[in-house]
Amino acid sequence: MDLKAYLNKYQSFLDEALLSSFASDAVPARLREAMNYSLKAGGKRVRPVLAFATAEALGAAPQKVLPLAVALEMIHTFSLIHDDLPAMDDDDLRRGKPTNHKVFGEATAILAGDALLAEAFFVLTQLEGVEPRCIVEVVHDVAVASGARGMTGGQQLDLDATGKVNSTAELEQIHRFKTGALLQVPVTASAKLCGASTQELAKLTNYGAAVGLAFQIADDVLDVTGTIEEIGKDVGSDRDNHKSTYVDLLGIDGAKAKAKSLVQEALLAIQGFDAKADGLRALARYIIERKG
Repeated sequence: MDLKAYLNKYQSFLDEALLSSFASDAVPARLREAMNYSLKAGGKRVRPVLAFATAEALGAAPQKVLPLAVALEMIHTFSLIHDDLPAMDDDDLRRGKPTNHKVFGEATAILAGDALLAEAFFVLTQLEGVEPRCIVEVVHDVAVASGARGMTGGQQLDLDATGKVNSTAELEQIHRFKTGALLQVPVTASAKLCGASTQELAKLTNYGAAVGLAFQIADDVLDVTGTIEEIGKDVGSDRDNHKSTYVDLLGIDGAKAKAKSLVQEALLAIQGFDAKADGLRALARYIIERKG
């Protein structure tokens, strides 16, 4: 599979939908500009592409999960805007550009993040051709993955652990909440929208859990070994902020081995799927091979 072409195809499909999201004059101009600034900054769009690849694996059209994909990218972007704030990680760069608060000020950056989170759930109400009960379940799952029981809760655990040496079990809990939850839910929610069987959903759930943790471990490695050009932000920010990482606990080689093991676990989980799941297989490998 030509992964670059595969990613470009779905990234373009998503970007077109994102750009049309805030055309309405009902959104105050400066707020709309701040929201679009971070949405247009690029990025890998891994979460939406995972949703599209899951639909593909189940023989469904990507349009079926487009609102889900858009919502997830909005939630991810909201989290990045708030992560970069002085009260959090105090970063100057994101995706190679000045962070939102550096351009629009802290107050507007906070509001832009708030608005993106709310807008994500507005977009989810536009899901069509799905049983209402399924839509409610997907909204529930996305809320859990992004809120206190998922990403936001994980960020608090990460703050609480700052400056402390964690065990691998403690660090895994942080990573599964902070990063893993919002990487697993594109797979599981997309599977539900596309009518996955109980057995298929169980396999895809295991796949999503493994790639979600592998992604964060790969980020830990990149924070040490990458360059500003590759990762789009300052190198070593985790160490500067006294964050515990898998590199601290296992070393670079140990962290890489752990991530590779998780990718193998993900591939094993979906081995019963046919060639339509090759996108998921390629994405699992990409997660630990990427440079940014």
